[in-house]
Order: sequence, then C-alpha cells, then structure tokens
Amino acid sequence: MGKIKKKGTSGNAKNYLSRSQAVRKLQISLPDFRRLCIFKGIYPREPRSKKRVSKSSTPSTTFYYAKDIQYLLHEPLLAKFRDQKALAKKISKALGRNEVGDAARFEKNLAPKLKLDHIIKERYPTFVDALRDLDDALSMLFLFANLPSTQNVPPKMIARCQRLTMEFEHYLIRTHAVRKTFLSIKGIYYQATIQGQDILWLVPYRFVQMAGPDVDFRIMGTFVDFYATLLGFVNFRLYTSIGLVYPPRFDLKSEEQGAELGAFQLEGEQMEAQAEAVGMLDVDAHDKAQAQADRLLEAADPEQNGEPQSSYMTAPETAEQKDTDMEDTLVPADQSQEGTSQTPLAALDEFASIDPKADTLLQPGLTADADVAGKLFEPFTFFLSRETPRHSLEFLVKAFGCKRVGWDVTLGEGAYCNESDTRITHQVVDRPELPLPSPPPTDGEDESEVVSSKSNERVPGRTYVQPQWVWDSINAGKLQRADLYAPGATLPPHLSPWVKPKKGQYDPTVPLAEQETALEAEQEAIAAEEGEDDVDEGSSGEEVEGVRGDEEVEALEHSLLNGNAITQGEGMDVALADSDSESELDAEPIDNDEFGGFSSASEADEEESATTAHQNELLAEARGETIDEPKITKKTRIAAARSRQTKAEREEAEQKERQKMMMPRRKRKMYEKMVYSNARKDEEAEELREKRRKIEKGQAGKA
Repeated sequence: MGKIKKKGTSGNAKNYLSRSQAVRKLQISLPDFRRLCIFKGIYPREPRSKKRVSKSSTPSTTFYYAKDIQYLLHEPLLAKFRDQKALAKKISKALGRNEVGDAARFEKNLAPKLKLDHIIKERYPTFVDALRDLDDALSMLFLFANLPSTQNVPPKMIARCQRLTMEFEHYLIRTHAVRKTFLSIKGIYYQATIQGQDILWLVPYRFVQMAGPDVDFRIMGTFVDFYATLLGFVNFRLYTSIGLVYPPRFDLKSEEQGAELGAFQLEGEQMEAQAEAVGMLDVDAHDKAQAQADRLLEAADPEQNGEPQSSYMTAPETAEQKDTDMEDTLVPADQSQEGTSQTPLAALDEFASIDPKADTLLQPGLTADADVAGKLFEPFTFFLSRETPRHSLEFLVKAFGCKRVGWDVTLGEGAYCNESDTRITHQVVDRPELPLPSPPPTDGEDESEVVSSKSNERVPGRTYVQPQWVWDSINAGKLQRADLYAPGATLPPHLSPWVKPKKGQYDPTVPLAEQETALEAEQEAIAAEEGEDDVDEGSSGEEVEGVRGDEEVEALEHSLLNGNAITQGEGMDVALADSDSESELDAEPIDNDEFGGFSSASEADEEESATTAHQNELLAEARGETIDEPKITKKTRIAAARSRQTKAEREEAEQKERQKMMMPRRKRKMYEKMVYSNARKDEEAEELREKRRKIEKGQAGKA
C-alpha cells in the first residue's frame, strides 16, 4: 500500500499562501506587511479554485504566491521593521513611567531610517524600465503636491513632492519634451516623450482639496515614499544626461514669496558650453567655412533657391546638419544652387494606402519634435493675468520656447515684466470682453481717474487671448487664430488630442453637412420645406382668379348630382359627357394584366376616389371657394423617409440575415452585441449632431 499524501502538501495548496499565513511566516504586523508588498511590488493572486487552495473549511479571500513570500524572507527591510517595533516598545515603556524626555530622545535618535535605493535598483534594472513606470508616480506626486497639510499628510511630504515635481518640470522645459496637453474635469493631462517613451500624467487643479474619511492615507503615503525615491533617481539621471548638476540650487526665500519654478537655479551651463566649443574644434575648417558661406547665401536671398522663408515653426540649421541628412527643408535637385558642395537630400518615401477604408499610415517626419516645440512661442512675450492658472501656463509656454513670461505681482515674485510693459505681445486673460482704449485726458479731467480706468482696457498692439488658446496651439502644433479666443468670445470645442474621431462618430471640428447621414440630410430638407410653407401660409387663403358665373355653377351642380363626368377645355368651357359614351366605356372589358396584375376592385376604388376628388375641386373652383387638402405633417414625412429603403439596402439586409443563419450561436450572439453597441454609438452621434443643428439655427436666427 502506497503512502497516503497529506492534504495541503502538493498542488495548488502548496503554491499559494493566504495573507494570514504570510504574516505569520514573516513575523511582522499586517500594516508592515502591506508596506513591504508595496515596496517590493508583490500583489495578491487569484487561484483558479479557492476551495482547493484553502486549507481550512472557510476559504480565504486573499492569496499570494508562496515563492513571493519566500523571496520576502531575505529582504533587509524586515530588520528595520523589527527595529521600529522594538523602538515603539521602548517609547511606550518610557511614557508609562512618565519619562517624556527619554521618550522624545528615543524617537529622535533611535528611529531607523528606511532606504529604498536597493529596491529601486532591483525593480528597475534599466533606465527605460523606470521611465515606463513613471506615469502613476507623477500622478501621485503631483496630487500630494497640491494637497493641504493635515494630520495624515505632513508638510514635509508635501514639500518633498513639490520639489521633485518642479525639478522634473525644469527638465521638460529645458529639453522641450512636452508633446500634448488636455484640460479635463479631473485636471490637466500632460504627455512628454523622454528617450522614446511616452509618459502621461494628471495634475489636479489648484482648488481646495477636501479629503474624505474613506481615503486610507497610510497606504497612499507608502506609495508616495516609494514614488518619491523613484522620481529622485530619474531626475538625477535626466539632469546628468544633459550636463546639469543635480539637485539644482533652491532659493527658499523666493519659494516663500511664491516664485515656484523661479526658485530653482540650474547649474552646469558653462560646462555644456565648453563641451560644445571643444566639439566644434574637431570639425574640419574647410567644411565649416563652406557651411557658413551656404548659410549666408540662403539668408541673403531665400527665394532664389526655391526654399520657403524660415518661420518660428522651422527648426534652425547648424553646420553639422548641413553635412548630414537632418535638414528641415528639402530642396529639389533642379533648384539647388550650382557651384556649391551641398548635395540635395532624397525625399523620404510616402506610403500610400491601397484600400481607402484601411487605416492611414503615419508618414515619416523631417524635423524633430523638440525643435518644433522649442520654436512655437519663442518670439513672444507673455503676460498672465491674475485670474488665469499661472503655474500651468508658465510651465507650458516655457516648455514651448518662450523665455519672457510676466504676471501680476499678487501671484508671486519672479515675473519678467509687469502689465504696463510695452514688450508684451500676448496677454492671457479669462474675463469678459475688454473695452477699447480710452481717449487721452482733457484739461478738465483728473489723470488719476484715467490711469485707474486703463487697468481694464486693451493696450494697442497687444494680442488678448483666453487660456485655451495655449492648449489648442500646443495640440495643433501651430498657432491658432487669436480672434477665435478673444476675451468674451465663444470658444471652439476643446478636444482630447489622444482620441481621434472614427467614421460615423460626431466630430465637432468638421462642418455638419460633411458628417451627417443621407437620412439626416433628407430630414433637414423636409424641415426646411416646412419652414418655407409656414412663411407662405398668408397667401394660401386668396380667391382663385377666373371665378365662373352663376349659370356655369348651376350647370356644374346639376351635372355632379346626376353623376355625369366633367371635362375642362380651353376658355374654361364645361363639356358634359354623354351617358351613351359612358355606357359604351363601361361595357368594354378590362384586362388586369395590363395594369401590372392589380385587382380590378382596388383599381376601381382608386379611380372612383380620384374622380370624386377631382369633381369636388372643380365644384369648389366654380363657387370661388378653397378646398382644404389633407395636410401632411413634418413628423409624417420624416417617418416615411426613415421607413423608405432602397433596393440595394434591402438586399444587403437580407444577405446579412442569411449569413447570420449560417453562423454558430456563440458568434451570432457576439455579432448581435457588436451591432447593438454600434447602433448605440450612432444614436449618440445623431443626438450630438441634432443638438449642434439646433444651436446653429438659434445663432442664425439671432443674427
């Protein structure tokens, strides 16, 4: 007889451990176990069968891999946790003996400091791995940087988060790494590209945050400790990669005065300039002189070579770029200047799609995104009004090339200029429409009153825009029209740059006529016709010209009462048909096939109703009266348009039904769900288009 296996020693029961078993095995408390799992990146696992894994009659709810718990046994942080537990016992004994001084001394001198450096190196063996996991870290640190200090959120934690996030923003400003941004209900989304990795994070608005009682700040604080250590490592690597000293110099007094980004002073620029000078010495003198001569010739007459003039969106060209294939403008071979050593660049291949319904391929670009981003706001001088979000606007305009940003003194120090500076080209305001500048004061007016009124007036030669202009210009990659974002103007729709509208969905940027369906266009035409009919209702009650005389009216009435047919000829003469001719016509047989196979009874009814209607019209015309025609309402016409289907549509629907019959039941159900979800999306898009149609009609009526 073989040996009987004991339950729970093999299979899934051996591969998994419950949370209580893991805590007993590590000999730590449950809060410390949670912190350790967060630091090490170990998460609960869901077994296939909890009943087989559980070793008790009541199955547990949380399980971990046994190998993960075995891995935690060798963690150095366990000794720190035990030291903290021992220190807590010493402090409690000192307080029990009323030795408050000793308890404070123990807490100050004997408190073990947790270092997470080795964990960062273990979890992220390469720098790219750390960049890929930076999204949640930035969102959490930016959140705590905007929280008010409470008992659960100490001021030191908030200050640390603010310092780390501003250091990261300085790197983005220096390298122009920001690509997209979006204003949402939750906050402001930013996307940056660092070493080929797209990083997306969320920054909350600077409102007063009220933390609810259901938020566990102990767990969130553990994540903040880990993410702060991670961002510190990343900032050090980023700063040193561009030749800057980390950490940057921090001015505490400027920070207390509200300087924010201006409180940091980056160091290492002289070292970078020396490195560039040394690199230039290695360039051959002949090539350098030839490149400078080519630049002078192009600057003297840019249109002679067939090249467009450079603008703020074009990246500058250097001598190294002339010798390589990294130019921004492609010059054809037949337009290149003769006698120069510069060779024209070969145009990059454009990949055209064969199927028009297929997704479009991304075409290769010529200019680097950082160069374009660094030139967007470079020639401008901005002034931020006090009602605008200063920090986000300052960060964005500086990240896209602007080096001259001013704001109101009440927002903090470090501004480049004040509101009265004549060098300001763009002023960002978020208030109603500003009045035009007032005329100069006369002899009888007080100058102080005029100066006070000028604070809310436009300055000639300055462009006034709302804050959304900055975000839309960044997402579009070019400057938007400033008149669409003027103070008091209705702003264009602010759309997410990461969501592209698909075929059939509503797109606010496209005119309504280009995206509405054929049925919607027909309904719109019907509605337009109804509107014209309502306008012409006044002329519908007029009498008909050429009213018949009394004798003709009596003759018409007599003929109608006798059932004779009436024919109308030239000169408004009424001719009564003979009854003999009618009897002859009635005697002739009717061929049903001649009328497409319809029954003779239905045709007779239709002819009789048409004849009766025609006779009623003639009688009303003879009396000089108007007859009320059956009015077809707008709803009736729209319902008829919806029910109308072409032959091709009917055949297509029938073909789909036949194909559905050949599908398995599982796939058919899945297909029906897909059709249902697509129909719901179409209904939502139709509702949005109808809403926009009503808004446009209202605006046209007001105009």
